[in-house]
Amino acid sequence: MSNLDTWKKVDQYFIDQLIPADPVMENVLKANEEAELPSIDVSATQGKMLQLFVKMKAAKNVLEIGTLGGYSTIWMAKALPENGHVTTLEFNPKHAEVAARNMEMAGVRDKVEVIVGPALDALPTLEGREPFDFIFIDADKNNNPHYIKEVLKLSKHGTTILVDNVVRDGRLLDSESKDKSIMGIREMFDLLNNHPQLDSTAFQTVGSKGYDGFVLAVVTK
Repeated sequence: MSNLDTWKKVDQYFIDQLIPADPVMENVLKANEEAELPSIDVSATQGKMLQLFVKMKAAKNVLEIGTLGGYSTIWMAKALPENGHVTTLEFNPKHAEVAARNMEMAGVRDKVEVIVGPALDALPTLEGREPFDFIFIDADKNNNPHYIKEVLKLSKHGTTILVDNVVRDGRLLDSESKDKSIMGIREMFDLLNNHPQLDSTAFQTVGSKGYDGFVLAVVTK
């Protein structure tokens, strides 16, 4: 078996053992496919990881950058207490429309605010609200360093930040890359290096989504 075949089978084993079948979540992915959205949702195991992060934080106020069809949003919204809320930012109006329908189907629409438009325009409008407890960044990678700077203004001591797709099949090691995504990821790591307000690590992942990874950071002050 190739590495990818093995990773996919291990992912499926984890799902079979640890994540009960959920027709609603399966229908969300089906709706995304039928709407011809890019097939770049987090995996089920990663969705469950997001859900557990929200539970571990006892988060009430969650921010997501990059909604797509709402698959990850719904995983997190399901972990919230009754008074919990997700604010999710999506650039593409079609994606936001599909996501809103999926959230309605999943029964979490009342817990989610979908803001449509460029995230870097939307983030400053959130200043003055209650700080976020958990922040998930999964959007255009070239803007990752800018997203980190902006979400810090919306955070408090202890806020947890998770950034997806930071390994890109190992391509982040290419210091000569002209790929804007790789350049943005590397600039983000430069920003995080000895950052005065963030304590960070990163971890590599393999699975049905291939070889990638996450950055995990906690706001320290």
